[in-house]
Amino acid sequence: MRALVTGAASGIGRATCLRLARDARTAGAKAQIAAVDLRPSTAAPSPARDALVKELGDQGAAALPLHGDMATVDAPARVVGEAAARFGGLDGIVSNAGVNRPGPLVSYAVEDWDRMFAVNTRATWLLAKAAHDALAASRGAIVAVASMSGSNAHANLGPYGPSKAALIMLVSVLAQEFGRDGIRVNSLSPGMVRTGMTEKVYADQAVAGARDALVPIGRVATPEDMADVIAFLLGPDARYVNGHDLVVDGGVTGNFLGRLPGIGQITRS
Repeated sequence: MRALVTGAASGIGRATCLRLARDARTAGAKAQIAAVDLRPSTAAPSPARDALVKELGDQGAAALPLHGDMATVDAPARVVGEAAARFGGLDGIVSNAGVNRPGPLVSYAVEDWDRMFAVNTRATWLLAKAAHDALAASRGAIVAVASMSGSNAHANLGPYGPSKAALIMLVSVLAQEFGRDGIRVNSLSPGMVRTGMTEKVYADQAVAGARDALVPIGRVATPEDMADVIAFLLGPDARYVNGHDLVVDGGVTGNFLGRLPGIGQITRS
């Protein structure tokens, strides 16, 4: 597996890199993984990315640490080119980098709107465009990380939901166009996941418990839950899955009616 993963330093991206490395090791192969992290504002090292590179090495994988701001026009193609050149091709792209800048739309800043769409939507297109030839040669796959917010409206998240909804449609269109070239393109829509971005939320045990209780299977997801599904979508067992948005939320988005006040009185036998 020769893969490029954006947003690789933490959360779902980190877990995905490690899962791909373990899978290759189990199969007696050596994964080659380009771990893309946001370019820091200074020349300082990236501790999280550097720690990931060490862990990948411990798993027997060859890691290529890269910096790239997915909000820019040139970074997606640049990191794809660097990874393909180093690895002699690519088998998979995981477009995981994402941003969220909450706020009511009535007062939302245009520049924040544009950055959200640049990272959450446009970057996947630019990564796919740059990787097309390499993935066609390997009959590889692309997985984009969307969100349950792309299919379920939520107030005061700014353009986060619209950007993820656009990503889901983008993936569907890419699947139609790239499928003819042997490239599968799918998206993953996580529900609630414990990541560094949500760490402060789950520090409150009452809130954490209430969130767990909302999920029919009884717990909020871990990054590893998402990484396992991404590995499936990249791998041969998903060889006939194309243009699909796989919702991985433990059933929480289908549990709306069960949370209505007084529902117990209606459904009591």
